Amino acid sequence: MTAVGRLTLGRVDVEVPADRPLAITFAEGTVDGEFRQVFGAMAATPLRVRGTPLSITPRYGGYSDFESNDERRGELDLTFRIAGPGVPPGCSIGSAADPVRLVLLETDPPKVVTPDPLVVTFGVADNRFAVPGTSGCGPLGPVLDRALRLPSPAGVNGIDLDARVAMRAYGEV
Repeated sequence: MTAVGRLTLGRVDVEVPADRPLAITFAEGTVDGEFRQVFGAMAATPLRVRGTPLSITPRYGGYSDFESNDERRGELDLTFRIAGPGVPPGCSIGSAADPVRLVLLETDPPKVVTPDPLVVTFGVADNRFAVPGTSGCGPLGPVLDRALRLPSPAGVNGIDLDARVAMRAYGEV
């Protein structure tokens, strides 16, 4: 799955451009009569934070569930690595213990792009999530929290993505 769009976390407002989409690999299917999902990997490039020398990189936060139902398209936990002058390695927005939890709602219904291999597109968004403060930033943490307006309450943040999913059977991988 790849996705492009816009992300707002406190003061951070970044675009996920078409030439550098978020990419997520996962598998799902029936194993021993039971539906299961396995998260594979997530790849993302640094996204420049306007008006600052900082960039953030979305990272997998330890939980995903892409099984859709009437209430949601899926759920995904993320953290955001912060990079820039003087920012220590390991500095991030959120942490493994306190990630950003997205509950994605469908904004555009799925459309089949190609039937073989099956490729579908759809839109998802969430504007109901809270964003924790920084983690692993040492003495710079409070400065970054003030500059980025973190933590940020639910209703102030948002994500709006156009997703594209290519599906293959296990035997074709």
